[in-house]
Amino acid sequence: MKNKLEIIRGERGINQEELAKALAVSRQTISSLENGRYNPSILLAFKIARYFQLSIEDIFIYEEE
Repeated sequence: MKNKLEIIRGERGINQEELAKALAVSRQTISSLENGRYNPSILLAFKIARYFQLSIEDIFIYEEE
């Protein structure tokens, strides 16, 4: 699954550490999400979407294989 997390975070001037703290995850989790090495749980996806006041679909792009 691809995502626009790094772009959205950058547009809002939020660094990985700030986002990680707000979501109660590690900075490494944010980095792994942005690099496509980790797919979030549905709970984390909702927390991210709610934090940015966007829908999950605005951030995460599901591609069927």
